[in-house]
Amino acid sequence: MIRRVAAAAVLTTGLVAGAAAPGVADAPRGWERTAMRVPDAQRLARGKGVTVAVLDTGVVKNHPEFKGRVTGGPDFIGGGARPGQSYWGKHGTSMASSVLRVAPASRVLSVRVIWDREDPARKRAEKAAKDGGIGADKESERAGNALAKGIRYAVDHGARVVSMSLGTAEWGWGGYEEDTAAAVDYAVGKGAILLASAGNGGSTDPLEVDANNTMSYPAGYPGVIAVAAMGPDGVRADFSQVHTYNTIAAPGVDIYAAGNTGGYDAGDGTSPACALVAGTAALMLSANPKLTPRQVRDILVRTAGRRPAGYTPFLGFGLVNAGAAVKAASTATAAKTAAVPYKGKEYFGNGPVASPIAHPPIDQSLIWVGGAAVGVGLLCGVGAFFLFRRPRARRAGRASR
Repeated sequence: MIRRVAAAAVLTTGLVAGAAAPGVADAPRGWERTAMRVPDAQRLARGKGVTVAVLDTGVVKNHPEFKGRVTGGPDFIGGGARPGQSYWGKHGTSMASSVLRVAPASRVLSVRVIWDREDPARKRAEKAAKDGGIGADKESERAGNALAKGIRYAVDHGARVVSMSLGTAEWGWGGYEEDTAAAVDYAVGKGAILLASAGNGGSTDPLEVDANNTMSYPAGYPGVIAVAAMGPDGVRADFSQVHTYNTIAAPGVDIYAAGNTGGYDAGDGTSPACALVAGTAALMLSANPKLTPRQVRDILVRTAGRRPAGYTPFLGFGLVNAGAAVKAASTATAAKTAAVPYKGKEYFGNGPVASPIAHPPIDQSLIWVGGAAVGVGLLCGVGAFFLFRRPRARRAGRASR
């Protein structure tokens, strides 16, 4: 249980990397808006009427940037931290900021499901995991299904978009969980759009402990749109996870966002990339509320800034184009979910060789042959019976005395 608990508990608030990628330290502030063509998208929609659930470390609602657009949900992770402490809501506040920069008229529902990196509860969980489960307690056990509970809560309370800037890849343990997979299925079945960061274990340097590119969840669950990170130079950020679950890419280097103690901070990671695409999905649903999860994914893929190589595990189908995606969403027709009647041939292949409800006629000659064989057998049996029942002949004479 402790492996699962630790994976959920430290599901990666670390997806905002600490150091800037080499060669892009001078990226212009707000470059992501231009790269994603956000101004074009906002001329068509601004996210009105759409709730985006930010499943994270909590969101400081009174930051001046938010202006009443953030609603606080439950704390499923616990641990003792409270709003106002430096290790409460650091990561989550930044993610909510990125969502609202793209979809300013949407609303954010904050659901706390992970701990910030500096949170003492996280450090306790990491130590318990390192010790092989020694010291695990109810606090850690509670953390084990926080994400699954958060997904279900968000969808049940009106979230059409669920943004999960978290993952398990950096630590090399933790992975597929049945309760979280079931929650993802539940959410998609309710029409919610689920997005997750691809992970920051994308280094290819064998000397780095995070050079793993292993499967990261929830990005790896079917039904979740996994988002990779790109730098302003147009290539994959060197930390961005390389994997076949990557669907789309978004800016993830030098992204300025609101800080939990006020002001703004710059950070790198697949976390802000995920939040930016979540904001794009909110714009799409604002333009066309009838879009299904599959339609949103297909439109993001179809309108992405494709590379000559096409799909790659580095950046998925390419850089998200918010302007083109919202335009395509606004003209999309309602998806048909009814069964389509089959209009092909009556049978596959050559079809049945005879009537499916009647047996073929029996060959009468077989009956006669079989009957004659039985009769001959009976006659042979009767003859043998009488032959063995015949009395033995008396001896010709008696022996002389």
